[in-house]
Amino acid sequence: MPGLAGRMSTVVKAKISRMLDKTEDPGETLDYGYQKQVELLQNVKKGIADVVTSKKRLQMQTSKLEQQVVKLDTQARQALAQGREDLARTALERKTLAQTEMQGLDQQVKELEGQQEQLTANEQRLRQKIEQFRTKKEVIKAQYSAAEAQVRISEAANGVGEEMADLGLAMQRAEDKTETMRARASAVEELEEAGAFDDITALGSGQDDLDRQLSELTSGAQVDDELSKMKAELGSGGGDSPALEQGKEGS
Repeated sequence: MPGLAGRMSTVVKAKISRMLDKTEDPGETLDYGYQKQVELLQNVKKGIADVVTSKKRLQMQTSKLEQQVVKLDTQARQALAQGREDLARTALERKTLAQTEMQGLDQQVKELEGQQEQLTANEQRLRQKIEQFRTKKEVIKAQYSAAEAQVRISEAANGVGEEMADLGLAMQRAEDKTETMRARASAVEELEEAGAFDDITALGSGQDDLDRQLSELTSGAQVDDELSKMKAELGSGGGDSPALEQGKEGS
């Protein structure tokens, strides 16, 4: 089971990677990377500003201590001149403490200056790298856009690609429908020439050729019967028909 789970995990990661690769836009990725580098540069600048601020604060404290040392030295001399050796000693002790504190501050200022120089150098190198990255980024984006346009043009010219494939299928369907319609029109024309539509009309009226022929035979026999009867009637009367007799009287 552990092996199966590991394999499934690998397959899922591979599919996710493929999906991300399809949706990834190199231009957007490069722009995002450049933005992150610019943010890093801004953080370095902020760090330099913080170091400088701390150094200036220590230098201000050092300046105050220098003024205090001068003041304590003057007070010690004045006290000694007035015979107050105890006061002079106290002033000198405070002067020594101030000088010691000044030395500590000077050391911290030097350390901050070293950090400032290092950060400044790093900031300059980072700025150069970011500028180089920006230039290379724009070149890669331009090359990618040109290559993408070339691919689209080539696909369109050679009839490949998803859009052109869909268009090709639509064209094939249109040709198939056209051929089917032409075949149907030809079939209708052929049936019309063969008189099939007349037969269809006749069938629609409820009669076919056999019914029509039988009807003609029946009507013909009926006419013959009536004609025979008329002849028989005229023959049994022994004379001309009334119409003929009327004609004789008129003459």
